[in-house]
Amino acid sequence: MDRARLIRFRPLALLAAAALTLSGVTALSPAARAAGADLLGNGGFESGLDGWTCTAGTTVGAPVRSGTSALRATPAGADHARCAQTVTVQPDSQYTLTGHVRGSYVYLGASGTGTTDVSTWTQSATDWQRLTTTFRTGPSTTRVTVYTHGWYGTGAYHADDLSLTGPGTGPAQPPAAPAGLAAGTVTSTSVALSWTAVPGATGYAVYRDGAKVRTVTGTTATVTGLAPSTAYAFQVAAVNDAGESARSATVTATTLPGSGGGTPGLPPHALVGYLHATFANGSGYTRLADVPDSWDVIDLAFGEPTSVTSGDIRFTRCPVTECPNVESDAEFKAAVKAKQAAGKKVLISIGGQNGQVRLTTTAARDTFVSSVSKIIDEYGLDGLDIDFEGHSLSLDAGDTDFRNPKTPVIVNLISALKTLKAKYGDDFFLTMAPETFFVQLGHQYYGTGKWGGQDPRAGAYLPVIHALRDDLTLLHVQDYNSGPVMGLDNQYHSMGGADFHIAMTDMLLTGFPVAGDAGNIFPPLRPDQVAIGMPATTNAGNGYVSPAEVVKTLDCLTKKVNCGSYATHGTWPALRGLMAWSVNWDRFGGWEFQRTFDGYFR
Repeated sequence: MDRARLIRFRPLALLAAAALTLSGVTALSPAARAAGADLLGNGGFESGLDGWTCTAGTTVGAPVRSGTSALRATPAGADHARCAQTVTVQPDSQYTLTGHVRGSYVYLGASGTGTTDVSTWTQSATDWQRLTTTFRTGPSTTRVTVYTHGWYGTGAYHADDLSLTGPGTGPAQPPAAPAGLAAGTVTSTSVALSWTAVPGATGYAVYRDGAKVRTVTGTTATVTGLAPSTAYAFQVAAVNDAGESARSATVTATTLPGSGGGTPGLPPHALVGYLHATFANGSGYTRLADVPDSWDVIDLAFGEPTSVTSGDIRFTRCPVTECPNVESDAEFKAAVKAKQAAGKKVLISIGGQNGQVRLTTTAARDTFVSSVSKIIDEYGLDGLDIDFEGHSLSLDAGDTDFRNPKTPVIVNLISALKTLKAKYGDDFFLTMAPETFFVQLGHQYYGTGKWGGQDPRAGAYLPVIHALRDDLTLLHVQDYNSGPVMGLDNQYHSMGGADFHIAMTDMLLTGFPVAGDAGNIFPPLRPDQVAIGMPATTNAGNGYVSPAEVVKTLDCLTKKVNCGSYATHGTWPALRGLMAWSVNWDRFGGWEFQRTFDGYFR
């Protein structure tokens, strides 16, 4: 978070070779599987985008090459408007890919061939131009992804009459329904499931109360993000290239009683705010004692390192020359105790825009632990907030599994936070305030990607959040100063209204595929662990929304009303609350943000 405004969203610098391989499967008719037949479904886009996954595409009635529809897709920013379809093929077989396109720098290609992936393109086609290429599948290849895309800043392109001809696979059938579904370990927030493997299945879909919640490749899954003392009904379906089986018999399980979730001492609905403790800006300095009682968690901004890689964090309170009304150290410490006596939590927040922290070595990790402990002990604080921004967190090339990170700055940060949590015990508050770039953007892009070329910071918070999800008190993602982000509806959502907050929060509470891989799901967080980060005023950062839009957001997520066009995947009355940047800016704005929260929850 910036001392004046937060850093802006940084677009990905993607190469064409870094395009994601999508995992959607098209069901093929028996005729389409005949040798030499067209294996693509809806290659003329007569049924809209059915069978295709597109980042920025739609169908139009003109211009078309044949029939009544064609694809129109518009590259924007780092997105080159890729549309893709995955089809079933025969191993060690020859295929021909053909399509007709209009526009500048339009590509047609196939990936996942098992041999040499191919593509062809036209630099300029003012009228329909035929593109064609051939490839041979590898000895074990059974699926290939066909795609078309444009190029950065070259305007919209059109595509029509795409086809892939070659040997089909014969009639295919969905697998049988799984048997033996059973509930294993049950906690207050999770249920472990297991079932018997189904011959011919390539994966399994897990359903909770009739809604699909995740997809796995094995025969076990743990469903998380559940409410304590609540009964849930589970089913499982087997999946292969032909589709999904009937669902298994239903198994019910009731979660154990909980303590209300999170760390003891936090109210069911909490208001979190950052207090400018080390600097002043246009909002003015606010003394800790003057923070209204509505604020349940107060994050002192900021502790910063002596150098980027030292790990040595210092908390230097605002000098009198910059903050004439600053309190003395004794008054400040007394205010901390007074807030705690009133049931509030006071945390040290590390990072911000200027506080770049990279724990590249174990020595830096250990220094981080000792220096942060010193600050917490000196001021008698309740815990720690991680607000790493900029280049603090990034993933090394080849680090593609958020469950098993290898990058030193990630591994060392996880280790440091676990050490601090263990040192201070269960009452220790641990919160995080990443930007959407480092969390929800991981739905599309994770690190440098399988082929390199992506921004290594994309999704870089995910391994940290996942490793600490059992220790994490609150995650309040900064839903501001963000570029458009794709939600679970495969649509891009932009700042400025309730829709953005609803879509971004729904991802955290539902879970989402990482880097477009349906078999690699980032599990949902508990609703009591999630608060929504917003700027308190128009001065605080881009993405401010009015009180009416804040209420719409809360109505949709906690009551499933006023949701607009976005359909959430659940209803979460236990959503913890809101976070604001910042207390100072809210005071500057006449406490509008605080009043909105109090009016809704108090």
